Amino acid sequence: MALSHDPLWPRAGAWPAFEGEADAVLLGVPTWRTSLSPTGAHATPRAVREALQRYSPTLMGPPAVDLDAVLAIRDAGDIEEPDGDDGEAATIARVRELSPAFVIALGGDNSLTYPVALGAAASGLITFDAHFDLRDGISNGTPVRRLIEDVPAAATVPTERIDPRRIVQIGIADFANSAAYAQRAADWGIRVITLDEVRRRGVDDVVAEALEVAGAGSGRIHLDIDVDVCDRSVAPGCPASVPGGLHAWELRALARAVAADDRVVSADIAEVDATADAEDGRTVRLAALCVLELLAGVAERTGGATRVRPPH
Repeated sequence: MALSHDPLWPRAGAWPAFEGEADAVLLGVPTWRTSLSPTGAHATPRAVREALQRYSPTLMGPPAVDLDAVLAIRDAGDIEEPDGDDGEAATIARVRELSPAFVIALGGDNSLTYPVALGAAASGLITFDAHFDLRDGISNGTPVRRLIEDVPAAATVPTERIDPRRIVQIGIADFANSAAYAQRAADWGIRVITLDEVRRRGVDDVVAEALEVAGAGSGRIHLDIDVDVCDRSVAPGCPASVPGGLHAWELRALARAVAADDRVVSADIAEVDATADAEDGRTVRLAALCVLELLAGVAERTGGATRVRPPH
């Protein structure tokens, strides 16, 4: 369906190509080949870009703030083939080239977290995820373990592992993980904040602790947004989403709050399969809103935006 045109109602997403300088940059990283579940996640970056056009870049404040007026936002296109050793190396190098802009990587399955965080030279990691992603091997279930243990085989730029004591995992869900991986997280010193704990403590308290842990020593933080942390009613296009996960507003509030800290240098949005979404496109549209919330957080660093609050 064609979208209406109104010169007084600009649409988000019509950002120029990256040419060397920006405050924030979109980069498609459509990983999918090693997914543990069948997925069409490689179609998602394009779908998110299209969904962005359904929204305006304007925060209501008050006063209202146009993100395009306070941030230089650019689009760096897609990594053509991000899977495999060469694809990971290309992603690492490209993210490094985009620095110091805030990089928003559009997945793709969760395997993109590994090369994007390495490319951003992150020393700390915050995940919004129902799952630990601490499995052995190489798949969308392994990026957190790989950031702790692995060195990329074909990387052309220096990379360093992340100290697990600088990793915070938010939204880990009951009945979606094993005791063995929970023990692995505990043994390594990963800070796990379960879904129930998020609900008890609230967004502000959880985010403050996560930033303190992941950003210790003025470190660089990468944020991994696995949309399957959300309730299946709002994320049917995530193969592993479960009933009872985060509400859409909770994910949006968490994303903006974390991105408002200037130690957070990059983020990815993962595990949305655009080809398996509901007819109304609700999962892809939520992913697009996460892009805008991340940008709002970056704008908030200079007082240009205000935080999403829960409904009354």
